[in-house]
Amino acid sequence: MLMRTDPFREMDRIVQQLSGTSGTWTRPSTMPMDAYREGEEYVIALDLPGVAKDAIDIDVERNMLTVKAERRPVTKADDVQMELSERPLGVFSRQLVLADTLDTERITADYDAGVLTLRIPIAERAKPRKIAIGGTTDHPQISG
Repeated sequence: MLMRTDPFREMDRIVQQLSGTSGTWTRPSTMPMDAYREGEEYVIALDLPGVAKDAIDIDVERNMLTVKAERRPVTKADDVQMELSERPLGVFSRQLVLADTLDTERITADYDAGVLTLRIPIAERAKPRKIAIGGTTDHPQISG
């Protein structure tokens, strides 16, 4: 139901992790995600721990879904000395190409416990349906 748009994105993520660099608006880091079908909808769950709800931006244009988020540093008092800082800060982004069989007009989003969950219904036109056979049912009789 969806495709990754950049085959080198995973390689970029690994390089960023090894180099310890954070994402920027021009070169964001990726965010881990799961995607699965649940009944009549497609579910995408993205990990965004420590990101404020107002720092998450979700856009859909045609069949391109874009999620951007920014984890900002926590403001500290002047007398605080950082001993260890391992949690990544900066900008995170994920772009997904959605299949035409998904209803992008009815996407819903929930954010709970650091997980952004998007639910995308399967479009009515993509669901199986019966096709009625039209025309007359009278067939000419063959006499013999």
